[in-house]
Amino acid sequence: MANKVALVFGGSRGIGAAAVKKLAEQGFDVAFTYVANPPAGSDMPSGAKVSGYQVDITDPSQVAGVFAAVKSDFGANPDCIVANAGINVPPGPVSDFDNDNFRKLVEVNLVGAFNVLQHAARNVRDGGTIVGVTTTLVRFAAPGLGPYSATKAAFECLLRSMQKELAGRGIRVNGVAPGPVDTDLFRSGKDEAAVQRSAAMSPFNRVGKPEEVAEVIAFLASPKSSWIAGQIVQPNGGLV
Repeated sequence: MANKVALVFGGSRGIGAAAVKKLAEQGFDVAFTYVANPPAGSDMPSGAKVSGYQVDITDPSQVAGVFAAVKSDFGANPDCIVANAGINVPPGPVSDFDNDNFRKLVEVNLVGAFNVLQHAARNVRDGGTIVGVTTTLVRFAAPGLGPYSATKAAFECLLRSMQKELAGRGIRVNGVAPGPVDTDLFRSGKDEAAVQRSAAMSPFNRVGKPEEVAEVIAFLASPKSSWIAGQIVQPNGGLV
């Protein structure tokens, strides 16, 4: 029997790369997207087919194109789609937030995410799963991060509506909302003191690992989560 197929948007590093590996370990053949540079190497389990595609999610034609390429290359539409691609920008209070940076956030984290979810809804196989990666900051307000969190809040609204729209096809749609996770994106622009401040937000006094979030994504992609739908799951180390 052929493996099921997963497509991970934003799968070249951090949480996305960890999700690619975990889904492959779980028996999926995995396609993933990247923006500019494909990952240098791979330590995927034997027997899994893994391929990368360069995609700008803000261009709906490129998003449509990767779905067509995956169907051609893997022989089937995806059974699981992970919408992980996104950006962050330097934080700042709303009163002084750079207008161009806000537009970048909206263009990628909302418009780009909409493009991914729209084509995911059209192409995911009946009985499949869609998992969107958002952030605990939607519920845990932090100064300077309002614009970023706002784009992710809108993304969550799309996910919840899609669950009701796609339930008739047996498709489950969920979100994963991590707290601080030790990735290149998280560490960008932070000194060690800033990292420790983030760690202190959890009662375990550390930030999460990409693999810990990937485990939740893989669980939501599996039959073990068959009665979880329309939910936002928060792997955040007790940040409540």
